[in-house]
Amino acid sequence: MIDRRTALAGVVGMFGAQLFAPIARAAGLAPSETVPVISQGPASVQIFAPAQRALMAVLSERVIPTTDTPGALAAGVPDYIEKLLADWAEPEDRIPILSGLDAIEMRSLTDYKLSAAIADAAQQDALLTLAMEDKIPGGKAFFEAFRQLVITGYYTSEIGMTQEREYLPVPGEYNGEFLYSQINKVYSA
Repeated sequence: MIDRRTALAGVVGMFGAQLFAPIARAAGLAPSETVPVISQGPASVQIFAPAQRALMAVLSERVIPTTDTPGALAAGVPDYIEKLLADWAEPEDRIPILSGLDAIEMRSLTDYKLSAAIADAAQQDALLTLAMEDKIPGGKAFFEAFRQLVITGYYTSEIGMTQEREYLPVPGEYNGEFLYSQINKVYSA
């Protein structure tokens, strides 16, 4: 089966020139003298305070929710984000994510009088939209980096590669008469 790092190299083309630096480092596209090559496993340090981690987890599920396929939580995206920020990010790379989570939390407390982590889905979507539209402090920088983290975490996970997409470890035979209408998933190899 394809490993996560190889899959990551294939996913990064989606983001073009604005690739979030830790993702580029993990894909081997932006070497760093201060960030060593890190093996798989849990994050080497805890990046998020418990409230930030809870918010990050629910917001990742809002970016890729559970539908007929598992969502970001089932794919382990929150652990992936923490690992990437702990082991592949420079300290300044973490700033947009951490400050963005704090800004979303403050806006939720102001607008809804409750923590964003326990707000309903519509309220969380509204908060993410405010970030995307740069209507909260640092919102645009947070949203773009966070979206990239969630998407790469999901589509490089086993769930993303085998349940959301159709995994073919070896290309199948050539069939020149294969009807396009028979394709129901995007394939990854």
